[in-house]
Amino acid sequence: MTKQEEELAFEWDRGNLDKSHRKHGVTPNEAEYVFVDKYSVVLPDEKHSAIEKRYAIFGKSNLNRYIYIIFTIRKGRIRIISARRMHRKELDKYENSTKSTNV
Repeated sequence: MTKQEEELAFEWDRGNLDKSHRKHGVTPNEAEYVFVDKYSVVLPDEKHSAIEKRYAIFGKSNLNRYIYIIFTIRKGRIRIISARRMHRKELDKYENSTKSTNV
């Protein structure tokens, strides 16, 4: 685990801990790794932010897979709501953003 990974604090709801793995094959460890991808892209998820602010992160995992995560911040901790592999449009958006930062 890198120093950057150690500085991030995650909180998992008991019901969500295994949900992304069961439904989408993304383990909690793989999901957490996306947050240290230097090319990850974080965007507000305004559509689902009525009760609390939610965000989407697009990034690459430690298994070299492209992952899309919805999360919120509670008490200074990252709380992952769902994690899955990116769809084609999401992958295109991620790849375009990494090209613009790789100049």
